[in-house]
Amino acid sequence: MRVFVTGATGFIGSAIVKELIEAGHQVLGLTRSDSGANALIAAGAEVHHGTLGDLESLRSGTAMCDGVIHTAFIHDFSKFQENCETDRRVIQAIGSVLAGSDRPLIVTSGTGLGSPAPGELAVEGHVPTSKTTHHPRIASEEAAAEVAAQGVNVSIMRLPPSVHDKGDKGFMSILIGIARKTGVSAYIGEGVNRWPAVHRLDAAHLYRLALEKDIAGTYHAVGDTGIPTRDIAEVIGRHLNVPTVSISPEEAASHFGWFAGFFGADVPASAKLTEERLGWQSTHSGLIADLEQGHYFGG
Repeated sequence: MRVFVTGATGFIGSAIVKELIEAGHQVLGLTRSDSGANALIAAGAEVHHGTLGDLESLRSGTAMCDGVIHTAFIHDFSKFQENCETDRRVIQAIGSVLAGSDRPLIVTSGTGLGSPAPGELAVEGHVPTSKTTHHPRIASEEAAAEVAAQGVNVSIMRLPPSVHDKGDKGFMSILIGIARKTGVSAYIGEGVNRWPAVHRLDAAHLYRLALEKDIAGTYHAVGDTGIPTRDIAEVIGRHLNVPTVSISPEEAASHFGWFAGFFGADVPASAKLTEERLGWQSTHSGLIADLEQGHYFGG
């Protein structure tokens, strides 16, 4: 297949590009920069210049391919809701080209959308609505449902809060940065709230399986179902040689800033149906084992 990949030079997208090419697929990767174009060429992919704001570039890239994997997202969490609405428009634009065809579209969302209620295990079969959740990322899943109703062969890939591996600049790196700055590695309350996680290479493999097996549905890229945040904080504290401490929920905002809401969430997630439908299993290291390797700390 010739596959259009958005976010092709990103942390997850670059792993997907490598996974696809090694499996014999051709990749057309979206990039907005010359350095991104060079990285795609070095990986063996073709280059398509454009941005998430340029909907025509997304339509034209889609038109040239047999399927689309959409991983690009603007990771400015100070404008999270605005960026989720941008994602809605992107999915709508891509879907407008694929409507009425068999060509698969895989869009990206978060496992938090699969939880029926706070603290309950997120499952693939849970369909959120704007009445049941205030999570801004519901825009992506609403857009997926909208284009599905127009005849698009669409699947949803939900990712956990931590997709980890060398080069991760996401939530783990943010948490480590806060610990370095404050001199303590903190968790909130008793630290029993849980975070799911997946290794980047396991996630990339799952995207390929979903594309190739072409069974439309919602999937969870989850290796660790739910790691207590205290366990995460303890590993960070040990590697940075700073105290691991509990802070109260009232202190969380001043300590973590905008990140408090994310790190304080209890969001365990299951991949049981994903494993059954696609025959996928996580085979790489879990989050704690990955943190212990030291590369997050300059080791």
